[in-house]
Amino acid sequence: MAPRSFFGVEDFVDDDNSRPYTYQKGKKSKNPNKHISFKQRTVAYMEPFTLDVFISKRFVSASLTHRVTSKQVAVAGTNSKDIKAVLRSRSDIPACIAIGRILAERAMEADVYTASYTPRDRDKFEGKIRAVVQSLIDNGVDLKVYLD
Repeated sequence: MAPRSFFGVEDFVDDDNSRPYTYQKGKKSKNPNKHISFKQRTVAYMEPFTLDVFISKRFVSASLTHRVTSKQVAVAGTNSKDIKAVLRSRSDIPACIAIGRILAERAMEADVYTASYTPRDRDKFEGKIRAVVQSLIDNGVDLKVYLD
């Protein structure tokens, strides 16, 4: 019988001799019998597009993202060259309305007519965020807003 090598593969297998030690086991759920509702399982497919709005002191950007594939379908921001030249300020309410209008046009080109929006915990649904959302609705995108 040949001696086992010091760094042989058999030295680095799991307890059940199935995987090398470098393989990370998936985390097990704390409650494997937890019930997931029908709405939780299907909401990503029933309302596949979600609106993401980011507003800073210097610029505004918004995007429509597909939930399942995580691909951005339409993007608009005030720091892009074509929009930057037209606007007087890049972070006021007229800029937010322009971003909503441009995002709606790009969404229509990508055949996206419905989307959903849930504000982040720190965001209030007023002012600039409301201007972007209202501009999207006025320009033909059916947007469902979920406020907690």
